Amino acid sequence: QMELAESGGGLVQPGGSLRLSCTASGSFADSNSINIMGWYRQAPGKEREEVARITSHGSKFYGGSLRGRVDISRENSKNTVDLILNNLQAEDTAVYYCYALVIAGTKDEYWGQGTQVTVSS
Repeated sequence: QMELAESGGGLVQPGGSLRLSCTASGSFADSNSINIMGWYRQAPGKEREEVARITSHGSKFYGGSLRGRVDISRENSKNTVDLILNNLQAEDTAVYYCYALVIAGTKDEYWGQGTQVTVSS
């Protein structure tokens, strides 16, 4: 089993930046066994959408809504994945969820509880 704990959300003014962090803990071999770590977000009344993901080898993918304003990084030695959000706008207000995907015969997904990001003046 794996647990994911997010941190770094909060209130930010339009144009501001935030750094979200997620740490994996629990029973897994090591961070390299976590094939993918990433972030989704869900705004009120909207479907959950992918923000970004990164593989254990460092390959990155960015979703459309935040592309150009977001950077994802991962530190395998610490089992962490960070998300830097820049030039935030009101429409970026959402709950941001960390997730991890382990592929070892089966595909197992793990999700964090989410961290609220509110963009408002």
